[in-house]
Amino acid sequence: MLGAFSSTCSVPAECKVFQSTVGPVEGRLRSSVPRLPAIKPDRLKAAKALVERAVRLRKVFSVQGPYPVIRAALWTRGWVERCLPNPVKRKPHCYGDEEENCDDGDVSADVTERGVEGKKDKNRDDMHDLMSRLVRNETPYFYWTTRRDCIDCRSLRNDQMTNHYANAGTFTTKVGLCVNLRNLQWFDTADPDTFFPRCYRLGAVDEKHAFIEDFRRTACTSLLQYVADTYRWQGEVGQQKDQVYYDVNKSLLPFTELDHMEHRFVGPEIITTALHVCQEFLSVLDHGDIDATVRTTPAVDEQQWPEFLRDYYMVVNEGAFIRGSSVFVEQCQAMLNRLREVCPQLDTDGLNNIWIIKPGAKSRGRDIMCMNRLDEILTLVDTDRAITRESKWVVQKYLERPLLVHGTKFDLRQWFLVTDWNPLTVWFYRECYLRFSTQPYSTQNLDSSVHLCNNTIQKHLRPSLDRHPGLPQDNMWSCSQFKAFLQHQGCAAQWDSVVIPGMQQAVVHALQTAQDLVEPRKASFELYGADFMLGRDLRPWLLEINASPTMARSSAVTGRLCPAVQLDTLRVVLDWQSDPSAHTGGFQLIYKQAAVEVPQYVGVNLLVEGAPMRRPRPLLHRQAAVAPRTIQTHSEEMTPIAACHTVKLSPAQALDRRSPDPSFPTQPLNPSKGPCFESFPHSRS
Repeated sequence: MLGAFSSTCSVPAECKVFQSTVGPVEGRLRSSVPRLPAIKPDRLKAAKALVERAVRLRKVFSVQGPYPVIRAALWTRGWVERCLPNPVKRKPHCYGDEEENCDDGDVSADVTERGVEGKKDKNRDDMHDLMSRLVRNETPYFYWTTRRDCIDCRSLRNDQMTNHYANAGTFTTKVGLCVNLRNLQWFDTADPDTFFPRCYRLGAVDEKHAFIEDFRRTACTSLLQYVADTYRWQGEVGQQKDQVYYDVNKSLLPFTELDHMEHRFVGPEIITTALHVCQEFLSVLDHGDIDATVRTTPAVDEQQWPEFLRDYYMVVNEGAFIRGSSVFVEQCQAMLNRLREVCPQLDTDGLNNIWIIKPGAKSRGRDIMCMNRLDEILTLVDTDRAITRESKWVVQKYLERPLLVHGTKFDLRQWFLVTDWNPLTVWFYRECYLRFSTQPYSTQNLDSSVHLCNNTIQKHLRPSLDRHPGLPQDNMWSCSQFKAFLQHQGCAAQWDSVVIPGMQQAVVHALQTAQDLVEPRKASFELYGADFMLGRDLRPWLLEINASPTMARSSAVTGRLCPAVQLDTLRVVLDWQSDPSAHTGGFQLIYKQAAVEVPQYVGVNLLVEGAPMRRPRPLLHRQAAVAPRTIQTHSEEMTPIAACHTVKLSPAQALDRRSPDPSFPTQPLNPSKGPCFESFPHSRS
């Protein structure tokens, strides 16, 4: 501040003369010293008044990251910013959690926005700069940061707010969401298989075996669907079965051509094997394997699976023909009907048995791959021992039959806000947006440009030449545009009856399973971004939940929605908390759990009670012995003992078996006489 005031002081004439005679070297040194802008006394007085009022009302905030909307909104509300020190530079990593699913990771857009913000900082109103300097030693009462580890939630006071919860990685990581949703049965009657694709950690041995079994079983169900669909499609094209063969993945092939392709034929035993495997699976679900008195051999031995999968790949991926498959169509359809009752994901599994492999320690779609061969998946995972050892590899069943818009895949980004964990309080944003792929959808092309809709990936790709003109150039739609598309398809009503309720239920279920793991700090809140895909029946499927969702204005849609969701978040956490009738913008309260009283832990000193055991004495000595007096401890009668030794230990000593007991006698006790025996009075009969 002294520098600020000195810039306003008048300079005497003799000083001016002296300044003009300064040598060139000294002049260069003096010119390199930064000069603070001149501050008028009236502006300083006004700034002090505003700062004093903000400090009195506890309206000092700190923001770290590219959030100009948050800063401007808080300034408008009378808050004053205390600037945080520049964060330590890290290796390239998306803003969000370490090893967490961050936003869709439009990092370059975030960097651009930070650059724009930096330019604004230089030209920002001097009043805010001055007030920021005046509160540099004050305590912030509101933190908004991009990374959870920027602020230690546990060190904050009860009246300090922050936009993160500790331990939220239990559901914002791929591994955490995969593991926790399996415990949903303890919180709700819903089945996670109805909204979350099957998922396994390949680093865990038991889950790796479970995935292998699932892959093989899915190959069997996909083969049955292939047979049933092929027969149905042959009927749809109006061809006779003895004249044409319909390749599901390619085109119509006359049998005259197939006669010269002997390697494209597979025997009918592949269908019977698939039927037996599916029947075994249904029997296990009915606990038939437990009730069986005689152990039955599996339909396929471990040595036979490679041959079965090889024939399956030939049929599904290479178009090989199954001899005599028409006689199995009814059996295949009947088995599929039975499986559909117990397998909610059967209709989305498709025919190609595609799985999506995700390294759990990365985000923004990096190194995510789609694969459809078991040996290749296992080889990929085994090549990175470090990730495998930490159980970071996650493999998830790919939804092969999603809802498409003009033949192109998309996913939805949906925001939700948690303002309390006990009782669990969830706010759902009324608007979401769609992210499209730049390439037409195909299960034959497993490239990430087709199947991953992350903006980080798609923004670097050139749209396909066959792209439908009705798709957006910036690959994004608002939910209003999507509802107009559904209206044209004749299913607009399902948006409010199927899509929205399904997304809300999936979010609440994911939070329920993590409720006991997240630290429920009362003055915290957190905004999340959930990614969904829609099935052909418009049922939403949860893919992942992202911490610190991107607020980059990467398109016209996000340019409108991202500032709005930030402003509405402040309306909820600041306005609504103090006034329940306040306007909450686009956020709607969808879930508020009944409060659960958590008993406070009261530390109790541990007490260990014991008695030395006496060696048996000869019969003559035993008859002459005097029966000791019965000792009562804590109002509980104990059996007559010779002596009782009570040891009081601290909790740490009680947990440490090596901790010596200084009060316990070190010398061996004499059965007939000893310190313990003689310390009690006897009553002789």
